[in-house]
Amino acid sequence: MCLVMIKQLSGALWHHMRMEGLQKLLLVLLILGCRGTLGGAEYLKYKDPKQPLNARINDLLKRMTLAEKIGQMSQIERENATADVLKTYFIGSVLSGGGSVPAPQASIETWVNMVNGMQKAALATRLGIPIIYGIDAVHGHSNVYKATVFPHNVGLGATRDPALVKKIGAATALEVRATGIPYVFAPCVAVCRDPRWGRCYESYSEDPKLVKEMTEIIPGLQGDIPANSRKGVPFVAGKRNVAACAKHYVGDGGTYKGINENNTIISQHGLLSIHMPPYYSAVIKGVSTVMVSFSSWNGVKMHANHYLVTDFLKNKLRFRGFVISDWQGIDRITSPPHANYSYSIQAGIHAGIDMVMIPFTYTEFIKDLTYQVQNNVIPMSRINDAVRRILRVKFTVGLFENPFADPSLADQLGKKEHRDLAREAVRKSLVLLKNGKSTNDPMLPLPKKAKKILVAGSHADNLGYQCGGWTITWQGLSGNNNTIGTTVLDAVKSTVDPSTKVIFSENPDPEFVKQNMFSYAIVVVGEHPYAETEGDNLNLTIPYPGPSVIQNVCSSIKCVIIIISGRPLVIKPYIGMIDSLVAAWLPGTEGQGVADVLFGDYGFSGKLSRTWFKSVEQLPMNFDDPHYDPLFPYGFGLTTMPSKAN
Repeated sequence: MCLVMIKQLSGALWHHMRMEGLQKLLLVLLILGCRGTLGGAEYLKYKDPKQPLNARINDLLKRMTLAEKIGQMSQIERENATADVLKTYFIGSVLSGGGSVPAPQASIETWVNMVNGMQKAALATRLGIPIIYGIDAVHGHSNVYKATVFPHNVGLGATRDPALVKKIGAATALEVRATGIPYVFAPCVAVCRDPRWGRCYESYSEDPKLVKEMTEIIPGLQGDIPANSRKGVPFVAGKRNVAACAKHYVGDGGTYKGINENNTIISQHGLLSIHMPPYYSAVIKGVSTVMVSFSSWNGVKMHANHYLVTDFLKNKLRFRGFVISDWQGIDRITSPPHANYSYSIQAGIHAGIDMVMIPFTYTEFIKDLTYQVQNNVIPMSRINDAVRRILRVKFTVGLFENPFADPSLADQLGKKEHRDLAREAVRKSLVLLKNGKSTNDPMLPLPKKAKKILVAGSHADNLGYQCGGWTITWQGLSGNNNTIGTTVLDAVKSTVDPSTKVIFSENPDPEFVKQNMFSYAIVVVGEHPYAETEGDNLNLTIPYPGPSVIQNVCSSIKCVIIIISGRPLVIKPYIGMIDSLVAAWLPGTEGQGVADVLFGDYGFSGKLSRTWFKSVEQLPMNFDDPHYDPLFPYGFGLTTMPSKAN
């Protein structure tokens, strides 16, 4: 355009064969004004890291078309994120769904090449806005082969150790960044009030105060927010940290009978005093994003709740990061899901959702949302608010300056220091519920030197069971070949005296137990892996053949029972025949932490983060209820001292 004007003006001037001083000056000024276009790239304020954050956001926002803005609001599944799709639709974010990986047992290099490839496509668009890639890293970088898998949150709650949880956040951030990913859908800050819920293990506790304390994982993931920072503004310290996501807003742990994605029936006072406190803390600590819950509050879907998402979270709590939907979350505003998609889009965006997780139906979403904005169903001000928040997080994470993976972090995945930290977390998460048939005759710690010991049960030598759901795949797996780690059996074998004979039998019959004259037995039983709705369970019994293994072993010899589970299970019928009982939760890859405490190298210190009920008929039952009558109360946990004998 500048070049055309210069040619036109100079041509006209030469036509008259006389250039007066004023005309010459005009031509010079026009040439100087066009210097950026003719002599080099135009200065783009949003690409200048020296500019203030809001100046960069404003500059970029005013350059964007509606298509580019709606693209930023769209998050699609990895498998759909081709270079063409990213460029054509200006996609703002990509995610790995649970277990969605570039290849089985993919290497760091494979992950990095995938994410960097997508980033190159995004940077090749007109404005070059980087994508933000997100992944579920709910107990370490647990989708990824060879990553350190930490105990699930229910176990971390039993440690009562926010400083430890902060360290776990920092270690997780490094492992995630090693694969080129800058954003995690963690932590889950649900307050689980009913263990029948299939996501209860993702909750630190039934006690909102304890869950609030455990939001210390956020500065672990993101870095410590500077002391003079404005509250509610997202903060990420640098390339060794990731953007975090507090989820699932709000009341997901309080649904009727613990049914996943169901209705939380509670007064506003109850919602604010039980389920909201962790969000106050998360926002103050600079959490970058908040994910909306599938569940409803008193019949209103959270994905359509303007009062709680916009009026409360954004306006009252002054949260300045972005609000993201859950997986196909707006589809589920209607029943059946996707029944009236245009209404779902209108209700979800109006409620205040900024980024929409649309793994597969992104073209339909983009088309419908564009139509609604063009026809004033959704105001442009709502779109601008959403995009401003998304850009704020992207600038804060440093994606405009450092869009690609940092190769110097490749050695962080599954490194020894992280595994040692996970092992410490396992030790501190174990809760000793019973120790000996009488207080005068404790069974634990176990002697390392014994003639012959029995290790039994389905969970003694199964790394997949030990890790639970959200490990390698969404629902979790059985077996020892899915990732790298130490089973309880491995740990026992490496801890006992070399002269001690260790016999493993998954499901021994009573005669075998009697005939072998074992010194004692370690029986490891519990739940099989699950995630979300698949884990909803109205009976909470120990799965087959766990009960018969307990009876077959404990009727003949001294036994310690270790329960591997995401929540308390029905144990009352067997408590009399058990010598010692340990709640190990879902300890992850570092089973050595179990042996560390069993054999007395360290003492037991964990305290129940959940009430252990007598029967499911009591549920829901929490520590502050008037009808409180537990088998083991909230906060219970016997302690032992490290053994001098060992």
